[in-house]
Amino acid sequence: MKPAQVLVLHGPNLNLLGVREPEVYGLVTLGEINERLMKLGEARGVSVVCFQSNSESDLVERVHKARDDHTGFIIVNPAAFTHTSVALRDALSAVAIPFIEVHLSNIHAREPFRRSSYFSDLAAGVITGLGAKGYELALVYALDFLGHKA
Repeated sequence: MKPAQVLVLHGPNLNLLGVREPEVYGLVTLGEINERLMKLGEARGVSVVCFQSNSESDLVERVHKARDDHTGFIIVNPAAFTHTSVALRDALSAVAIPFIEVHLSNIHAREPFRRSSYFSDLAAGVITGLGAKGYELALVYALDFLGHKA
């Protein structure tokens, strides 16, 4: 049997990390985040698969695919879909794969509309405001959950 993998989902506009509002989101690029996560997973014997889309339907389809591709844990930064996507929420609920919600900025210290999430009540945990490091902390938790001690 193939070992469980970790799926990392990045929502809309995260492809612009490093250039989009660096005072809010930092200077680390999405490619750098993904590279760090894949190396950390590899060092622990777990495959980390990263997927980014600006399309809600692509993200929903990728979550559905996770049911059958040995995904044991999901790390998701829904980005703007945090506050709007019932479809992505329903997909995560339907596949019943545990997940952590990650946000680069502290959504609770931003505009009022950013303070609510359609995902937090379903998530195993939420990491917000720790920049790119939040993804790595989420992966350490996921590896521990899957039995691959960090």
